[in-house]
Amino acid sequence: MFAVVRTGGKQYRVAAGDKIVVEKIGGEAGDSITLDDVLLAGEGSDLKPTDGLTVSAEIIAQAKAEKVIVFKKRRRHNYRRKNGHRQQHTILKITAVGGEKKAKKAPAKKAEATDGDTAAA
Repeated sequence: MFAVVRTGGKQYRVAAGDKIVVEKIGGEAGDSITLDDVLLAGEGSDLKPTDGLTVSAEIIAQAKAEKVIVFKKRRRHNYRRKNGHRQQHTILKITAVGGEKKAKKAPAKKAEATDGDTAAA
């Protein structure tokens, strides 16, 4: 089974066992996360509904991309600026595709006091 998930403003086609590199996601190596934003899911040429579908993944490592050099220059003005940037990213291993979202329960309401003292005030 495969799914198309969106994370970090990009879309990825994933299946169980795949390794992908995404924009930085908080967490330590070994933590498991769920990707809730599933855009498309299917098996072979059959598409499945994505309501409540999730993709679970495990963080393999937090890493940095190759350095990108940003060089600015204006001719005949003695203006030169050199800057570098290394984008942080997370390496994920997809463990399962197609888990169901767990419905969050509303917090239990506190029982109101039935004492006569509070009603008399």
